[in-house]
Amino acid sequence: MKTVNLQLITIGLENGQQGVFIGVPLITEANSEIDSQVEEIWFSGVQEIPDDLSVNKLMHLIASQLCRCRASLQ
Repeated sequence: MKTVNLQLITIGLENGQQGVFIGVPLITEANSEIDSQVEEIWFSGVQEIPDDLSVNKLMHLIASQLCRCRASLQ
């Protein structure tokens, strides 16, 4: 079985609300001490996706979001 590395990111707001986000690994044990200070956080608009979305299709959505973010930095 092919596996995919994903990381869950939990963000807590001052008002007590929390959100959990799924993405490609950003901070690992190997780089947790090196240059891992958060510089920016961007949120996309809310997207409606099928509740039976495959992990493969989810990874394509994540990759396209990363491409848009990288393009806007240039």
